[in-house]
Amino acid sequence: MKNLLLSLVFLIATLTTYAQSCQEMIDFVKSKSYGTTYTSYDSDAISKVTFYNTQIEYQTYYFAVVCFKQEYSYGCNEYIYQVGSNTKLNYSMYYLDSAGKAFWEYIQPYNATLGCAPN
Repeated sequence: MKNLLLSLVFLIATLTTYAQSCQEMIDFVKSKSYGTTYTSYDSDAISKVTFYNTQIEYQTYYFAVVCFKQEYSYGCNEYIYQVGSNTKLNYSMYYLDSAGKAFWEYIQPYNATLGCAPN
């Protein structure tokens, strides 16, 4: 637990060195790694979720960039979550049944980690 807390503090300090805003953090993560995208055509709220594994100072960090649909638009609003290493696997197994339910179950619990996601 102590190592996890220290790693989290280190990650936040490292990311804030590189990124000043949430959008800059999203851009930073996208520029440092390739993502795996899961598109949700039938969901009313979630357009797609892209998972990234990012190496920072020889440590691997896991992120999910969630694209929430905008009403009356083809665009979406992106939010970034720092998630656990097994989140991608769990989400991928259940998102076809219900992207919203999979989001609430596996991604939303991490909403306070970076402070870049809605409540």
